[in-house]
Amino acid sequence: MDFGPSRTDDENLGRYVGLFRACFPGANKFDLPYLRWLYRENPDGAVVGFDAIEGGRLAAHYACIPATALIEGKPARVLLSLNTATHPDFQGKGLFTQLAQKTYDAAQATGFDAVYGVANANSTPGFTRKLGFQLVAPLEARVGVGRLLRNAADDADVAFRRTRSHESLTWRCTNPHNRVHLRRRGDVVQCFAAVAGSAFGAYHEYTGTEVDLATVHDHVHAPLARLFLGLVPAGVSGLYLPIPQRLRPSPLNLIYKPLASPVHSLDAARVRFAFIDFDAY
Repeated sequence: MDFGPSRTDDENLGRYVGLFRACFPGANKFDLPYLRWLYRENPDGAVVGFDAIEGGRLAAHYACIPATALIEGKPARVLLSLNTATHPDFQGKGLFTQLAQKTYDAAQATGFDAVYGVANANSTPGFTRKLGFQLVAPLEARVGVGRLLRNAADDADVAFRRTRSHESLTWRCTNPHNRVHLRRRGDVVQCFAAVAGSAFGAYHEYTGTEVDLATVHDHVHAPLARLFLGLVPAGVSGLYLPIPQRLRPSPLNLIYKPLASPVHSLDAARVRFAFIDFDAY
């Protein structure tokens, strides 16, 4: 088995498309335009990952994408753990763990500070037990209307939150399979994405300290009912009610792995996180 860094040319992206189709035949989003957008066009950097190849066949693939964040108030380069796939012919050989560790070693060597991701109940143990991730907290899932009404003062002591340049936010909104729409309302930028099979729209909001309000203009009709999926330091307030566990398809967990010394963990009560910070929509 040979191992090598993931690549972003169309030939290799096409190989990843083929692998995803073999592993996830019901998933329609893993096509060439999506992988070009995700792996190659991200203004924070090209994909960071590793492939396993045997006899010229792509046996397994693991990928993270670069991002920026504030960790305990300090700017940081981080990776968002996203795509992992092992061809059915090569499963049971521990390839995911090997590819992930090679990815993190390479990321640490090139100056990344941490890796984060969102894992479901089935995949969380693999990250926490085999790869040393912290299970920070299950994401809140609430449905409501209007603003989240968080206290802006809560951001003064946030343990982790994503940061975005204008270019990064614009890129995130152009997901080929589900665009994120923005509009400005007073001192916040509101973000909406359609939730498949639902009348709700996934919702997040940025303040003027997080994004440049002047770059956002109204160009979307916002859904009245909104889904908040994430974490807020002081908790979600306003007219948002928790979705009962029995109605959720699978709990989603925020996971985190520091790469830079000293090793540290995140205080879940001081994390700001939302759908736009991972690959939910």
